[in-house]
Amino acid sequence: MSLNHVTLVGRVGGDPDVKYFESGSVVCNLRLAVNRMRRDDPPDWFSLELWGKQAEVAANYVRKGSLIGVSGSLKFDYWSDRTTGIRRSKPVVRVDRLELLGSKRDNEAPMSNSGYDDEF
Repeated sequence: MSLNHVTLVGRVGGDPDVKYFESGSVVCNLRLAVNRMRRDDPPDWFSLELWGKQAEVAANYVRKGSLIGVSGSLKFDYWSDRTTGIRRSKPVVRVDRLELLGSKRDNEAPMSNSGYDDEF
């Protein structure tokens, strides 16, 4: 048995990079900063890749600073460096599920009674 599952919650580091293809497919790439348990540690940065409906949701609703949760699988992108010809790679999380958890502005504003108390 093998398992490849990633779950992350963090803030988006820049606006979505969205590409539409002639075939009708859409892909969205994001960078996600995830804080460590210790406040003085720098965040870990992850590259995210979203396809289809998830990509469209990210394109329409996610902006720099947005708080999101994602789950998916880890893959590696490979390429050859143009100047040196050395084979390079980077880990990418292929997102299967995107959760919009709020925005940076929402978290900076004082908490108000928004009716969510009844749900918990």
